[in-house]
Amino acid sequence: MSSKTPKLTVVGAGPGDPDLITIKAIKVLESADVVLYDALINEDLLVYAPNAEKIFVGKRKGCYKYQQEQINELIVSRAKSHGHVVRLKGGDPFIFGRGAEEIDYARQFEVETAMVPGISSSYAVPAYQGIPLTKRGFSESFWVITGTTKAHQLSKDVHAASKSNATVVILMGMSKLSEIVAIFTAEGKQDIPVAVIQNGTKENEQFGVGTIENIEEVVADKKLSSPAIIVIGEVVNQRTKLESICSNVKQETLL
Repeated sequence: MSSKTPKLTVVGAGPGDPDLITIKAIKVLESADVVLYDALINEDLLVYAPNAEKIFVGKRKGCYKYQQEQINELIVSRAKSHGHVVRLKGGDPFIFGRGAEEIDYARQFEVETAMVPGISSSYAVPAYQGIPLTKRGFSESFWVITGTTKAHQLSKDVHAASKSNATVVILMGMSKLSEIVAIFTAEGKQDIPVAVIQNGTKENEQFGVGTIENIEEVVADKKLSSPAIIVIGEVVNQRTKLESICSNVKQETLL
């Protein structure tokens, strides 16, 4: 057992570009005794925890290195044996990241807890392609919805969102794209612009743009797949031109 106080800090790593991690997150990583990191984080960030034990606990669709229950137990056991555990998660851990669940579990075992927010992929990824989620005269609000619920179903909130004029951002929804298209089509929104952004903010980012009517063809033609974000709304056609010096991502030619 460690003489150090058992502690868990859940840290948001940002959407993929390693420069988008926060200063506070870096300071926490520097103090870590153990880092448990996910599949979607940029592994370049692990350099900020040179003295920590690093354990990959990432999950991909259909492939689990650890089940969530095992991750919870690992957090507690390493906190008790090593001290400060940093749980490094992509984006913001409190937006479909299960960060609150892990904190709640750890607190049952008298582990101190803290949280460092991260830049969410839900708005950062569209921003890197010049897509504003809100713009005066076009969108007054936006929805951020999970494409895959705990029951592995498309969220029912997509039905409600399809009836609004808001921008709709769907995470983890590529496997449900046909369902999403059908829902918006049923609302008579075949002509609504859609963007699909794969590996957002990273050097290998891929981008496709179309409408509800043809986005499945665009995805197939460009061979887009998970991890990707789906953005639906008039703001997709309001993309602003960004100079390449502003990011490490090549912006797709404006249509």
